[in-house]
Amino acid sequence: MIFERSLQRELSYTAGAVFMVLLTIFLTTMMIRIVGYAASGEIDPKDVVVLIGLTVVGYIAVMLVVTMFVSILFVLTRWYRDSEMVVWLASGVSLTRFIKPIAKFAAPLILLIAFFAYVGWPWSNAQSKLIRSRFQQRDEVSMLAPGQFRESPATNRVFFIEKMTPDQTHVQNVFVTSTEHGKVSVVVSQNGHTETMKDGSRFVVLENGRRYDGEPGKPDFRIMEFERYGVKMSHQPVVNPTPTTGMSTAALLRHPTRDNLAEFAWRTGLPLMAVNLMLLGIPLAYQNPRRGRTINLVMAVLIFLTYSNLLNVVQSWLEQGKMSFVAGLIGLHVVAAALVVVVFWLRVRNRPLIPRTWFARTGGA
Repeated sequence: MIFERSLQRELSYTAGAVFMVLLTIFLTTMMIRIVGYAASGEIDPKDVVVLIGLTVVGYIAVMLVVTMFVSILFVLTRWYRDSEMVVWLASGVSLTRFIKPIAKFAAPLILLIAFFAYVGWPWSNAQSKLIRSRFQQRDEVSMLAPGQFRESPATNRVFFIEKMTPDQTHVQNVFVTSTEHGKVSVVVSQNGHTETMKDGSRFVVLENGRRYDGEPGKPDFRIMEFERYGVKMSHQPVVNPTPTTGMSTAALLRHPTRDNLAEFAWRTGLPLMAVNLMLLGIPLAYQNPRRGRTINLVMAVLIFLTYSNLLNVVQSWLEQGKMSFVAGLIGLHVVAAALVVVVFWLRVRNRPLIPRTWFARTGGA
């Protein structure tokens, strides 16, 4: 039918534009956040681009849900505003007839949402955790950076170097302090270099420096001068983390703990939420030219935020054991589906979603 092809074509164009806007906003936000992590030394600056890409992959499912819902609202709202919807309804096309073309448009998006919720989200989280873990568990030599104090995660030592060659083999103006059994040791040196032993252990060999040993608050500090002083760099083996958010969907079901079932319910909730929002967008897009043009869009934003936050609340309740798995899996979505039926019924019977008395009290929109 003509209106079906026209609707699907306009929905596709609008969805592409909305998704690009959301992706741009998300990329900008993630870039600022992850670059901040790199500046503070929490991640390797070389991994910034990779982590941004992994984060985008993880949140594509959420962005697709928003894209689909907003696109349906934008297109149908414009049709109401430009009286196109009046023409179709006057031609005998009922509001329920819009479900079929919109479902055809939304079906590929819902499949993508399910794929990224079940596969993309856990994979991106697992890779991000692995990259962060490897960086945090690197040896102390790779942690050193000119002009910055760096604390070792494995030992109670703090390093400061003023200059370092690009290959990290020679350093200048070195300061090392360590604390053990209540005593403080401070080592300062003008020059130094790194050495790797046959067994793989690495040392920073300091030259022509001093060492100060003592207990804070007491005057009996020992001062020693040295020509060569070796500081062994610690190294921890890399451990691949397996958080719940990084576990595959099949692994969650093989190990049905509270946390795993809660994570599975959240992932399943994304495609179910997409289906409900797809149907809800049809009656919610109704536009009365005599009233404000933004009231339905404001309601849509509130509905989406409420729905997504309730999904997180249900996940938390499942983790705490306050709700059964079946109720947490489908309960919220059944309530949302009932809301969709009520809104459809009101719109088919040409009844307002918000009573007129509300507008009378608020002075209109």
